[in-house]
Amino acid sequence: MSEQQEQRATFSSRKAFIFAAIGSAVGLGNIWRFPYVAYDNGGGAFVIPYLVALLTAGIPLLLLEYAIGHRYRGSPPLAFRRVRKWLEPLGWWNVMTNVVICIYYAVILGWAASYTWFSFTAAWGADPQAFFYNDYLRMAKDPGVSLDMVWPVFLPLLGVWLFTIAIIVLGVQKGVARSSAVFMPLLVIMFLIMVGVALTLPGAAKGLDALFTPDWSKLGDSGVWIAAYGQIFFSLSICFGIMVTYSSYLKKKSDLAGTGLVVGFANSSFEVLAGIGVFAALGFMAQAAGKEVSEVAASGLGLAFVAFPTIINQAPFGTLLGLLFFASLVFAGITSMISIVEVIVAAVQDKWRLGRVSATLAVGIPMMIVSSLLFGTTTGLPVLDVLDKFVNAYGIVASGFLYVLLMAATKTLPKLAAHINGISSFKVGKIWYACVAATFGILGYMLVSDSISLLDKNYGGYPDWFLNIFGWGMSLALVAGGLLLSALPWKKEEPFDADAEDVKGDEK
Repeated sequence: MSEQQEQRATFSSRKAFIFAAIGSAVGLGNIWRFPYVAYDNGGGAFVIPYLVALLTAGIPLLLLEYAIGHRYRGSPPLAFRRVRKWLEPLGWWNVMTNVVICIYYAVILGWAASYTWFSFTAAWGADPQAFFYNDYLRMAKDPGVSLDMVWPVFLPLLGVWLFTIAIIVLGVQKGVARSSAVFMPLLVIMFLIMVGVALTLPGAAKGLDALFTPDWSKLGDSGVWIAAYGQIFFSLSICFGIMVTYSSYLKKKSDLAGTGLVVGFANSSFEVLAGIGVFAALGFMAQAAGKEVSEVAASGLGLAFVAFPTIINQAPFGTLLGLLFFASLVFAGITSMISIVEVIVAAVQDKWRLGRVSATLAVGIPMMIVSSLLFGTTTGLPVLDVLDKFVNAYGIVASGFLYVLLMAATKTLPKLAAHINGISSFKVGKIWYACVAATFGILGYMLVSDSISLLDKNYGGYPDWFLNIFGWGMSLALVAGGLLLSALPWKKEEPFDADAEDVKGDEK
């Protein structure tokens, strides 16, 4: 059998899929975004909107994506095309979004890998902020694009890409599933040890008080509820097309609903664990500096590459803490990176009937080159910042909004519900429909709110030309790319009957 004629790959078991799905969901945002979002939006009180968002939007939308991928047996372009041919551009929009995300996600993993090594000697010195921006990134003064390479950034970035490509080449079971089955348990073990070390630091209780002390007044703020839903959307890897792709690799008799619950609660449990570890360490930092936790709390790059090196400099067992923290970032990020690239490879395989190796190299090598040349330079960080903001707003929130709208408009939701119910340990019904409808409204609100904010003022203070190219321009390019790829002919499109694919049909 030729490479092109191979049947669709499958995960060997439900357990393999769960590891891969959790590996995709648990990423950098769980470690460096959730703790600060929770702290900034009511502390302990944030648990209420967060759980409501998980139950009313996260898991229902996760099941929607599982059902699309599993019933229509394809990557986003093929799955949506099988719903209705004219929906194919929606799938390619997903794919293009993942292309942009992975070319900048890789450089953050490269930074984390470098900082894992730096932890042995505290190479960032007494001023981690100056080291990160000036010595390590060698940031240019003005935003733009240059070919002024920063080799300490470029080489780890290249390494991340080569490792990711090697894993994807191995295939769904030997590569994606096995890597997740190795990295996820290691991540949990390392992070548990890190949390244990952080809890022994002087001032840890101060940090935990800051995180968990509830501010009940925040529950009346609509912004807090939107923050909870936003965190759930971004942390569960929904609206990316990842779960559509992964679920297409499941065997026909797979418990979609039960699996969705396991993945959803596992992801949220890790986020809470991350919050405990991060804020215990920030409490130590605040006490050591004679400051309040509010003065040292940070998220994103500021937390990972400035605040934590500062903590490591001062903490007992600082080297161990640094190794565990930055290695956890690498392990959490690499499984997410693999899932992002897999969406792109699967789409290329489906449309052009390429084999695994050919498809991986066809997309992996060009993306590696673009990623290395764009982000291994002195101007990489501003480009990353703008791409991340606009891709999240218009590539993820907007596509999720359309997911729900178009599944409802094409009367596909009842078919998806029936598919879930035919093979799952618990059934979905009116409550699921209501939750999906509510999610549609919330995504629409987020989309309008983000658009107004971005139009009202220049994001990050960047110049108009820079935002027009890498922000608004890239958002439009994703849509145009989706339309263009949809217009290209399929090499060979196999006849497909979704009803025949249902387990119910098999069992009759």
